[in-house]
Amino acid sequence: MTAPAHHQAPAPAPYSYVSPIPVRAAHLGDALASEWTKIRSVRSTVWTLGVMILLMLAIGLGVAAIASGADVEMGEQSALAFGFFGMLPASICVITLGVLTISSEYGTGMIRTTLTACPSRARVLTAKAIVFFLLVFSVTTVMAALVAAAQVALVDTAATPTGAEWLRATVGAGAYLALLGLVSLAVGTLVRHSAGAITVMIGVLLLPLVAGMFMMAEALQSVQKFLFTYSIPSQMVALYNDAPQFGDSGPAGWEALLIMAAVAAAALGGAYALLNSRDV
Repeated sequence: MTAPAHHQAPAPAPYSYVSPIPVRAAHLGDALASEWTKIRSVRSTVWTLGVMILLMLAIGLGVAAIASGADVEMGEQSALAFGFFGMLPASICVITLGVLTISSEYGTGMIRTTLTACPSRARVLTAKAIVFFLLVFSVTTVMAALVAAAQVALVDTAATPTGAEWLRATVGAGAYLALLGLVSLAVGTLVRHSAGAITVMIGVLLLPLVAGMFMMAEALQSVQKFLFTYSIPSQMVALYNDAPQFGDSGPAGWEALLIMAAVAAAALGGAYALLNSRDV
């Protein structure tokens, strides 16, 4: 009776290389680490967020100081509403950073290296979106909270803000700007050109409001009201108020944030579809 044969692994080829580093499949965490390294190491992040911080501080505190010095009667309105004046110019900085987060890679050709290292294009875009959103949300929420506290302290004639108003003026404002940045990231993915995508987003930000100002004809009144109600600056104002700004219709409070979330989801959906269907 013969003994059973023992199966042994084949010996490596004479000149083959066996890496001492364990090899494993890449996952989303690796893409997140890569995108975090990118976004914190480029100068555009420092410049855009730095200018955004300066604008929020200078304009927000400046408007509050003017209102305090002029003894403006606020009625039932809290001083947190002054946060809009710093939020609007800060949105331009967020738009710029959102576009550059991906369009700069198309401009330099770095996107080829990125997609070679991570062939899953959906994973790359998801990592960029998560890292960008968390960074912008954190910075803007902290700055909005600091500015809001200073505004309430400066303006004595305003009403005492409620807890819901504090939450909208800090977390809500930060989330709104971060979602607007995600729309910019999606447009940068679609256009793949920094200047073009930033121009598109500036148009989306300002053109509806400007166009509505010139719609004087009676037949265009409904269109004018729609543009005034749902333009991005109007939604920013609505975020600080519990009632619609234009009659009985239109967003108010958290509804403005939900609208921007829906727009960001639709824009990112289009970005995912085109990113997977076309060449680099």
